[in-house]
Amino acid sequence: MMRKSRGNRWFVFGTFFGFMLLHQADMLLIGPLTTPIMETFHINEAQMGAVVTGALIVGGILYPVWGYLYDRYSRPKLLALASFIWGSTTWLSALAPTFPIFVATRASTGIDDASDPGIYSLLADYFAPAVRGRVYGLLQLSAPFGYIVGMVLATAFKDVIGWRGVFYVTGSLGLVLSAIIFLGVRDAARGSSEPELQNIAVLQEHHFEWRTAGRLLRKKSLVLLYLQGFFGAFPWNVITYWFFRYLEKGRGYSGGEVLSTMIVAILVLAVGYPLAGALGDRLFRRTTRGRLIVSIVGVIAGTVLFFITMNVPVTAKTTFLVMLAASALFTPFASPNVVSTICDVTLPEVRSASVAIQSFVESVGAALSPLVAGLIAVRLDLGTAIVVICTSTWAVCALLFVGAIILVPRDIEAVRAELRLRAQTEQAPS
Repeated sequence: MMRKSRGNRWFVFGTFFGFMLLHQADMLLIGPLTTPIMETFHINEAQMGAVVTGALIVGGILYPVWGYLYDRYSRPKLLALASFIWGSTTWLSALAPTFPIFVATRASTGIDDASDPGIYSLLADYFAPAVRGRVYGLLQLSAPFGYIVGMVLATAFKDVIGWRGVFYVTGSLGLVLSAIIFLGVRDAARGSSEPELQNIAVLQEHHFEWRTAGRLLRKKSLVLLYLQGFFGAFPWNVITYWFFRYLEKGRGYSGGEVLSTMIVAILVLAVGYPLAGALGDRLFRRTTRGRLIVSIVGVIAGTVLFFITMNVPVTAKTTFLVMLAASALFTPFASPNVVSTICDVTLPEVRSASVAIQSFVESVGAALSPLVAGLIAVRLDLGTAIVVICTSTWAVCALLFVGAIILVPRDIEAVRAELRLRAQTEQAPS
């Protein structure tokens, strides 16, 4: 397969950034809209946790399916389909007249939530390994910025057009992006950015094979990263879906105080993504353990700072804001480096599948976490639920990173050796 032109790679990046930004905004709207939705359907925290869990379960089940499809067929066309599904199912959620129907329609939004592996895989073929951490770090800015967009939309319009109206807006944006991706983004030869294959003028096209995919779980570092993804999903989703209500009910913040506090924290958190990616790339050039070293530093620092934050007295609002921002800086340190490492230890034709497995494992933890937090909150309080879940699961992640740091050099070298062998058999004619 001929190499793609790299002249439009930043257009491709920008398109996917827009997709993930608005998609994240749509997904995370459920957090700032939790209270009006609960009031509309007259439900408690445990029932609301079930709403979130439903979508996460559907998305989790479909991650392996999307990963397989991305490694077999055109990634841009599949991403356009995912965007169309996003817009359509969000509209259905807005139309739901009763709570059972809302649970079902909100669960259907999980279909397209499993679409990210194709983005990471395609960008890995547009950008070389040495800069992937930075690229993924910039891409993952879409998550906190999407959260801000969602907060602004929810806060500004929930009392004007209602929570249903906000869903209509974000669903329509999904339909528009579907057309942009379908018409403007082209696929790339799998493996075309790998250094070992740079002298190959015409690459042989490699697609998903069960034999190659089956070897993924033999990579011990990859298995450890998958396990940490399960535990790491708990704090992310507990904070995403319950922190608004915690500030409102647990700390007595007004709507304006909630918005200003969260915007500051999320802006600082946003800095953490590209910073972590850049640090990971820089240390990776010195040692193949570099990305994961940055990851474990972020997990340990973030855990300690978050525990201190949650124990700040309710009256000390300024101190709470400062500590929350400090912990937020380190919270995303693992994210771009873990995805980059997954690409480092897998062959190009199974990268969508490998990222999809990671996302599937994360989704299992993500599906459980809001419901578990809701159940703990009903029996104790929401603040206790958040602290217990976040600190305990982050501690487990740190231990798993230790093992991955030890094992990852061998798995990276195995991939590079196979790519060098492939290059020898695919040399272009002189």
